[in-house]
Amino acid sequence: MSEVIMESPITLTEGAYTELKKLITEKNIPENFFLRVGVKGGGCAGLSYILGFDSKKDSDQVYQYKDLTVLMDKAQGMYLVGMEIDFVDGLNNRGFSFNNPNAVETCGCGTSFSS
Repeated sequence: MSEVIMESPITLTEGAYTELKKLITEKNIPENFFLRVGVKGGGCAGLSYILGFDSKKDSDQVYQYKDLTVLMDKAQGMYLVGMEIDFVDGLNNRGFSFNNPNAVETCGCGTSFSS
């Protein structure tokens, strides 16, 4: 059975895309690991973002963003559709940030939200 790969429901800024590609090379991420975007319970506002590299699971939907394969648990898509991931590299701030149109409330750190 062949797997259907759809266009990603999330977007990456050029900064985020570049940083992720750099991490794949620097950390020697295995070829069978892909970008995982998701949510989990926790954080000040109820849900926290997941961003990392992982192998595919049965519950995953597979998406394509440029040349990156993106994994997302099928049950979490409703929380993430339309989200933009950015990478900030400034004097006071360095890291990934999430601009999620589904977030009703976010915490001050920007990594937790409620919908």
